[in-house]
Amino acid sequence: MRAADLELLTGVSRPTVHPAGGRAVVSVTHPSLAADATVGQLWNVPLSGHAAPRRLTRGFRDSAPRFSPDGRLIAFLRGGPKSPSQLMVVDAAGGEPVVATDRKLGVTEFAWAPDGRSLAFVSRDPEQGRYGTVEGIDPNGERARRIDTLKYQSNGLGYITDRRSHVYLVAVPDVWAEPPVAPIAEADGSTRPAPAVATPRALTGGDWDDSTIAFSPDGSTLAFVSSRHDSRDDDLRSNVFLVPVDGGREPSDATGEHGSFSVVAVAYGLNGALYFSAQDVGQGGRDFVAKNTALYVIDHPGAAPRLLTDPETVDLTESDIVAFRDDSVLVCDRRRGALVLTEVEADGASRRLTDDLTVVNGVGASGETIVASVSDAGTAGDVAVIDGDGLRRLTDFSRPLRAAGVIAPRELTVTGRDGYPIHGWVVVPEGAGPHPVLLNIHGGPFAAYTAALFDEAQVYAAAGYAVVMCNPRGSAGYGQDHGRVIRQRMGTVDLADVLDFLDGAIAETPDLDAERVGVMGGSYGGYLTAWTIAHDHRFAAAIVERGYLDPAAFIGTSDIGSFFSDEYTGTDPAGIAAQSPQAVVDQVRTPTLVLHSSSDLRCPLGQAERYYAALKRGGVEAELVIFPGEDHELSRSGRPRHRRERFEIILDWWDRHLPVKARR
Repeated sequence: MRAADLELLTGVSRPTVHPAGGRAVVSVTHPSLAADATVGQLWNVPLSGHAAPRRLTRGFRDSAPRFSPDGRLIAFLRGGPKSPSQLMVVDAAGGEPVVATDRKLGVTEFAWAPDGRSLAFVSRDPEQGRYGTVEGIDPNGERARRIDTLKYQSNGLGYITDRRSHVYLVAVPDVWAEPPVAPIAEADGSTRPAPAVATPRALTGGDWDDSTIAFSPDGSTLAFVSSRHDSRDDDLRSNVFLVPVDGGREPSDATGEHGSFSVVAVAYGLNGALYFSAQDVGQGGRDFVAKNTALYVIDHPGAAPRLLTDPETVDLTESDIVAFRDDSVLVCDRRRGALVLTEVEADGASRRLTDDLTVVNGVGASGETIVASVSDAGTAGDVAVIDGDGLRRLTDFSRPLRAAGVIAPRELTVTGRDGYPIHGWVVVPEGAGPHPVLLNIHGGPFAAYTAALFDEAQVYAAAGYAVVMCNPRGSAGYGQDHGRVIRQRMGTVDLADVLDFLDGAIAETPDLDAERVGVMGGSYGGYLTAWTIAHDHRFAAAIVERGYLDPAAFIGTSDIGSFFSDEYTGTDPAGIAAQSPQAVVDQVRTPTLVLHSSSDLRCPLGQAERYYAALKRGGVEAELVIFPGEDHELSRSGRPRHRRERFEIILDWWDRHLPVKARR
């Protein structure tokens, strides 16, 4: 895979399965260089027989399909080139979609009511005078913002306190009605407007954000997640709330008095039990470092939550909880580079449904039918049905990508200098070596490389570089102890692990050139790259991307600055300095490319600018690249032309400092 093959990367949404079985519908998206945006449509996927998948819609960006309870309709989100996503409804047999919402800032998620007559959705409500609510007033002409909270921005969004996210209910439009016509002139010269969308009814409100919604099986109650407690500005707690759909009562907190939770997902089981996944963030509400996400169940209204999975060893992802049988749900467990689909019963018993090499990104179920969106070493996204014979692929959206060239990674476990096992992968270019080596370090730090196709590793390998990537201590998927050991000890065993894995990979993999090595990483990976080159000078060059480089300056500038540095690097000034790449930048001698985005609110641009300035003032060969308009997610979901340009800049840097064929 080369940078020009970026458009061949397909993403597949969580499937929705027809209530009668027989077919599933997914959204299939890809980066479009022509549109300079991610585009996609809905696809129908037969579950048996020889019929091929076919495209159902032709919108610019159609996503998140869900069948109605009776299977006659499909609701989904449709976004335009310069417009936010709105809720749409279409006849499941095909036809022209009908608009269900016209929200100024769009819709982010939705759920069908069990009777199929209405839809709940989540949308941000802009403060009057902002975000285009008054024609002619652009963002720079708005009145000043008066802020009295610590949490007031979010990466990829911007300010949040003046556009809170709330839950609404809207009637399902009649997709079979006579279509509206253009306005016509009346006898008096006035016009009669075409019918507008139904006016939604607000179910929640207030100076907080509400999201992550689920209807009870009888449709009388809606569960959602919110932080409404007085100390919400100082901690990470969020709880499950219940609101009656017919109104008349304020939402009630179902979890707050039973623990200190940061809730990730919520769903009702088929038997009416309420399930949720959450981190236990401790008595102070801020202990989030490497805390695994566990599954809980509330058996009946008013009952205390019961813990169903072991948070020491099981870590649920942010994917949805899916009701399966009367007393079980489906979840995804992050484990050693895989996302394992797991059925969990109400008594805590569980069984794994997929292997250790497959990444399950989303799940849909109806009756005994389970359909998943998956990725692995050979696909960026495909649809599979899971039955007694295991996982059976139904699509092959990544065939063009494999034709362009995909190299399977080699799994490897290296024993570190202190005897600790370090797990990861090596991607070796085709052809005879010795190949120059790139040590890649992932972000997080509580994240992980997986066994799935990784576009970055493929692009670098296609250019002739061997790519080495591991999950050092601090990563997710290996138990809480593995992740928590670097808490207020960043740059210690994690540094040792990535270097030991590099040495082990070179020793155990033929054709890797130990004398020609570079290092690169983004976010926390940028942190550890900057830390590494201050302590180890073997590298020909380095790339520090969107880095967490100055923990002290992170506070008050990052959207997570109110808690992240306090928990990861501590609050003692000497301790912070002992873990800060900015504090040891004077020890760097390695040529360094610093990549950053202008609108990054997670690791603000100032992190890169201060680090780059210190490199230049210290006489280090350095270059700073700033991508306009992009945020922290540039490499994953940025504008396609910027993503391609980023690859070109990276490969140019390596060609200058670590050419595939050593220059004499």
